Amino acid sequence: MGVEAENEIPKHLNEETLDSERIFEGKVVNLRRDKVLLESGRTSFREVIEHNGGVCVLPLTDDDEIIFVRQFRYPFKTVLLELPAGKREGNEEPINCGIRELKEEVGATAEKITYLGNLYPTVAYDTEIIYMYMAEGLDFGEQNLDPGEFIDVVKIPFDKAVEMVMNGEIPDSKTQLAILKAKLLRDKTEK
Repeated sequence: MGVEAENEIPKHLNEETLDSERIFEGKVVNLRRDKVLLESGRTSFREVIEHNGGVCVLPLTDDDEIIFVRQFRYPFKTVLLELPAGKREGNEEPINCGIRELKEEVGATAEKITYLGNLYPTVAYDTEIIYMYMAEGLDFGEQNLDPGEFIDVVKIPFDKAVEMVMNGEIPDSKTQLAILKAKLLRDKTEK
């Protein structure tokens, strides 16, 4: 069993698209149904949600606090604590989207922005990619929320936020991952 190059798809794992049908076209997502040829020679169907992707930003204050937003999330019918985040507009560069969302949701600009990587939140049926950043050297002004966007801004000490992730108090995946990556990055630079 050989090791494949990272981006090379082994022939036996590839699924060839034979046909594609757009089922739904919306403002945030599109849904398509693809007919695929499997390795066995049989065909199957894949339902794929097309999403333009987004960003999340971990704003870190000079007092070592993370700035969160708390907002109602309709699919779960509950209020969640999350990092500021948003959807990319068209071909918007992820970093520009992050800068925009930080300003819109918490009214902040940053002196320093560090890329924390990206996340594929739902790999089985969704094309969404979330790019994660940490923002430091914050300067605060006015929020500029989108119409229909209602959020509370909350500051939580960094170490407390890590505890909350580990205790299951923050269920949002992008928020968990960005906090834990920032923690590992900080621990590595402190050595």
